[in-house]
Amino acid sequence: MSGGNAWTGVAVAAVTAGYALVSKRITVTPVTAAMVFTGCGVLIGPAGIDVLDLARNAGPVLVLAEAALALVLFTDAMAVRGRDLHHGGFLPARLAAVALPLMIGAGWLLAWPLLPGLSLWELALVATILAPTDAAVARAAISNPRLPLLVRNGLNVECGVNDGVVLPFFILFLTALPGTAAAEQGLVGIFWRSLVLSAALGLVIGRGGGWLLRRAGAADWVGREGSQLTMLSAALAAYAAAVGIGGSGFIAAWTAGFAFAAHLRLGMLPGERNGDAYGGRPHEFAENLASLLAAMTFLAFGAVLLGPALAHLDWRVVLYALLSLTAVRMVPVALALVGSGLRLPTVAYVGWFGPRGLASLVLGLIAVEEHVPGAGVLGEVVAVTVGLSVLLHGASAVWLSERYGAWFERTVRRNPHLREAGPAAVGSG
Repeated sequence: MSGGNAWTGVAVAAVTAGYALVSKRITVTPVTAAMVFTGCGVLIGPAGIDVLDLARNAGPVLVLAEAALALVLFTDAMAVRGRDLHHGGFLPARLAAVALPLMIGAGWLLAWPLLPGLSLWELALVATILAPTDAAVARAAISNPRLPLLVRNGLNVECGVNDGVVLPFFILFLTALPGTAAAEQGLVGIFWRSLVLSAALGLVIGRGGGWLLRRAGAADWVGREGSQLTMLSAALAAYAAAVGIGGSGFIAAWTAGFAFAAHLRLGMLPGERNGDAYGGRPHEFAENLASLLAAMTFLAFGAVLLGPALAHLDWRVVLYALLSLTAVRMVPVALALVGSGLRLPTVAYVGWFGPRGLASLVLGLIAVEEHVPGAGVLGEVVAVTVGLSVLLHGASAVWLSERYGAWFERTVRRNPHLREAGPAAVGSG
């Protein structure tokens, strides 16, 4: 390890340990993990002590970010249960099937006058990169127990699903840009390898991994550690196999997570659905590892993207970032929920809490590494948008979740048949 990389390792370890030591204390404050790691990233990057930058550390940063996203996609997909889709499933379904394409379209149109110099497909790429949401940026907005279960499940499932839904758009728009590696494969090759074969590989590997773990558990051959290693192995195998055929490891990891969890739950008794058959929650270690990798990715983001972007801000980039977090998200969400029976405070809450995070960072880094012609502007837009989201969504999560939770409790007492609660919340919508 070179001297520069050694000091980078020391800085990363110091920030991680420092956050861990105060993590319980800051959970009740507006400060989030994403804020801490992003802010410390700016301090250790070129804008601060300069021990981490994209020129020296591009390879490790990209590997870290891709590993984090692959594992997050796998664990998020595992967490999506059929009962979440049946009980109030109309909310994430409308957000993913209606609001998400509208967000990409709105972001595409607004980027045209505000980001001159980018081509049509580069503008589409910007809108697509900034479409997926990340619950980790504003965890309190989803985890607050005062919120209606419909909203908590809806936002949580949306975050677990829309990362994967947006990937085909990203791949297709990247293919349309001349000079990128994706463009060299051609549209048919990309469609076949990245969308069809990668998804199929993920399903086969995930199902096979779930079947093996289920059989080993039934025979009492595997315990907690073994089940955790099996899950990590399934995620790694799906990602690596897809990359090996020139496809998308992210799509493979996402579909593998769905298939792994679905097959693992087959035939389980109700008491086993929480993982009792495998020595506790077998996916807990994978989730914790995904959280650690994501936190380190935010640290790298602050250093290699946000810090340099803050040094030469353009008002048009800042305006687009603000519109992306507000109008581009909230108007499509409102349109998608027309006729749902949800009250205006609920629609506003769901619309506001669409924080941008890990998926946007990784897709932005991939676009930069692909040498997209407008990579400089694209990277700046992604950096400013995610940076503002980390600050604004993180700072408002605790306060707004308490305000909205109090409104819900008052309203449901007056109207027990409120759409957000009770039997109405489990309808198909």
